[in-house]
Amino acid sequence: MDHSVLDLPRSVVLALWLQEAGAGAVPVRRLLDAVQGDDEPHAVRSEDGEAPGTSLAELVAAWASGPRSVAAVLPAPGDPTGVPSAVSGAATEAGECVLVHTDDGAWAAVPEVEQFGSVFEPGHLVTWDVRRVADWRTLLVGQVGTLAQSERELRTALIQATEALASLDVARWRPDAADAIAALRHPADPGWALPETVDARRIQVLASAARLRAIVALATADDGGAVNLWQADQRSAALREVDRAARRAMSAAAQQPPVRD
Repeated sequence: MDHSVLDLPRSVVLALWLQEAGAGAVPVRRLLDAVQGDDEPHAVRSEDGEAPGTSLAELVAAWASGPRSVAAVLPAPGDPTGVPSAVSGAATEAGECVLVHTDDGAWAAVPEVEQFGSVFEPGHLVTWDVRRVADWRTLLVGQVGTLAQSERELRTALIQATEALASLDVARWRPDAADAIAALRHPADPGWALPETVDARRIQVLASAARLRAIVALATADDGGAVNLWQADQRSAALREVDRAARRAMSAAAQQPPVRD
């Protein structure tokens, strides 16, 4: 996986591929290549010892062996939307979580990522913490919303982000960020390794949401550019809802009805 500025969270990538794995068109090997990318092979940990596997390969093979529902949620401090309470703390710290429902029950998997190496040759050790949770499906749909709702919210969020950045005069105190933000506003193929069955509409929503999240990250990376704490707080408040809309949109695009083999 190319950890670029428009990278998708690992949980979103895993959810999209897991929806297709075992259905005949997508073997587990292709899923692993797409999700792990340049990472070291992903491990699996389960406090209760009930996870169906100790590696991502074993876990995916078990989950893909029958009918399933899969989703990804992207919580943030103060906004645990869609996350089961049993993994709320870990998922919020990680900023992401995969939810799976099979005939064997409901599960949540939270990636714990450890970076090693240098900024020039970074590496990542990823361990998925897997736990049994209550059935999340009905609650998630009500909290995350539909793909159509996400499209509308993203259009509004883009306007909000543009107005907020203009009023805060990002170009004056962060010219490097301003240039990068300007480039991110223009649609481009992110080059993600996703299943061919993911339709263009979902990819467009994911790309728009990823661009908005990248803009927010660049604009809020350095509070030192603000004249005072009030300006820093105003910037954060103006962009917090933008990031929330983008996270919800990614979750909506990553949802899918149960798969029947």
